[in-house]
Amino acid sequence: MKKLRSYSILLLILTGLLGCNHAENNTESSSSGDWPSYGRDFSSQRFSPIDQINVANVKNLKLAWQHNSGVVASYQTTPIVQGGVMYFSLPFNHVVAVNAVTGEELWRYEHDRRKDWKMCCGPQNRGVAVSDGKVYMGTVDARLIALDAKTGEKVWDVDVVEAAISREGQENLHQDDPNKTRKVTGGTGIGIGMAPVVYKGKVMIGITGVGYGLHIDSPREDAPLGAVIGVTGRFGRPGFLAAFDANDGHRIWQFDTIPSEGWEGDFTLTTVDGITLDRDIADEKAALSQYPDAASLGGGSAWSTPAIDTENDILYFGTGNPSPQMNDVSRPGDNLYTVSLIALDANTGERKWHYQQVPHDLWGYDLASPPVLFDYQADNGELIPAVGQASKTGWFYIHDRITGALLKKSDAFVPQQNMFAKASFAGEVVYPGILGGSNWSPVSLDQHKQLAFVSGIHAPIKYTLHETPAESGKPALRYASSEPTDDPSWGLLSAIDLTTGKIAWQQKTDQPLVGGSLATAGGLVFMGEGNGSFNAYNSQTGERLWQTQSAFGVNAPPISYMVDGVQYIAVASGGNWIMGFKQGDAMLVYALEQ
Repeated sequence: MKKLRSYSILLLILTGLLGCNHAENNTESSSSGDWPSYGRDFSSQRFSPIDQINVANVKNLKLAWQHNSGVVASYQTTPIVQGGVMYFSLPFNHVVAVNAVTGEELWRYEHDRRKDWKMCCGPQNRGVAVSDGKVYMGTVDARLIALDAKTGEKVWDVDVVEAAISREGQENLHQDDPNKTRKVTGGTGIGIGMAPVVYKGKVMIGITGVGYGLHIDSPREDAPLGAVIGVTGRFGRPGFLAAFDANDGHRIWQFDTIPSEGWEGDFTLTTVDGITLDRDIADEKAALSQYPDAASLGGGSAWSTPAIDTENDILYFGTGNPSPQMNDVSRPGDNLYTVSLIALDANTGERKWHYQQVPHDLWGYDLASPPVLFDYQADNGELIPAVGQASKTGWFYIHDRITGALLKKSDAFVPQQNMFAKASFAGEVVYPGILGGSNWSPVSLDQHKQLAFVSGIHAPIKYTLHETPAESGKPALRYASSEPTDDPSWGLLSAIDLTTGKIAWQQKTDQPLVGGSLATAGGLVFMGEGNGSFNAYNSQTGERLWQTQSAFGVNAPPISYMVDGVQYIAVASGGNWIMGFKQGDAMLVYALEQ
């Protein structure tokens, strides 16, 4: 079984402390055969209503065409298909438009990335938005760009953040730290990885990379993120989600993921759903006065494309870990609104409610997987407009879409052990750990069957506390390492019964699953694997009905579309560097053998 890429996340800590029926289709869709938005429509169900390819004939699926971009790197894009044209982003923010029937390239945009801007999270991009004749994309150098959908020419280009922030550096490390001899740079880097969504003339997008720490540079250009080191100190900023005018790019509203007041919360000893946390509340409250401006450095990246309730004009998105990540010395309190599902007024950006899955996070349990909207059937048969989210903690949470009330928490879809344990000198084996659970992989959902399909990861992590001696001018430091164990790791594709929260069926895979799934009206679920397998399953039973093999890891979400009466299944195949899955440059498109 292929092992995860060997890596460690090191965290320096100061002496002695450790710390849908209701979701209408995207109005841009000119045909039910299009795939007009990241999640297909504003509900983000990733469900195709086309049933030409089904359980009876999927065995006849063959490669229709293949596009090789020439850009070999982690490939996470979701293609957009409108009017017979497919638009998709490449790593490093290049964009291609192709004929959706033949794969013939129509135009290509080459992104001129700012060379002085440090990428936070690698070169991958999760997709574009297409609306009103423009193609929109967020970039690794924190820009929002609009292109002409017919030509690929740039229409406008705006900076989403004012400047890169780099306040800490190599001097923070001790002389005997093993990372002292490696190239270390300050600031994690601010960028944009998510695909934007366009709603009522506004382009919504958020920034990543604000869960701050030092990081170790990789010698490979396409894998810039090595070990990450969280240092107690004055660095970082709040994350945000913002709306920009679709015509000229001016900012309309911005929601900061860390409130300037009240960020400490209620100092809760448990999660909202009742799990006890190992926190010294008295110490945290005593430290509060020492860090009066912690909110200005607070973190909370926005990783995933929002879902939108179009009847109520409510937008939903998840937030990342607080800053410094896994280092709580300088951030006492609950660290609102990190590791939370947040509902905003889509017109103004005002918060309506939030649900913090893990207060005062020390484990990297970001809400990375996008939320999904659907109608939840309560025990009394009532249909309740709901929003669901597949968490890194290994549960699927279902909330009342209007109030945020927790309606159901599913059974665990991955193994769980020793969760919420702090690092120790002996080491604590925890799972799920920093990888999840479910990572950024979007779920797919069949509302008629009341099933959600979740891509899961089982990857035990060992949290170990270390100590370095005092140096001249520097105090003794403690830090925690977070790294994979020698235990087996694997993936789990789970069908979750939305009514009961039970696991309807599971399929185990050799490698942890990252990339997401597609559900179709043909009774199928499509999902790729890091070893290059691309699979179709019976959505009711979990039986695998079809499999093909790519030369590269299939670690992106599939889509389906129809042109001229022919249904296609498309998926990007380019692997994932952090998981050790073979990287490549292929867009693969399949159809039934004629």
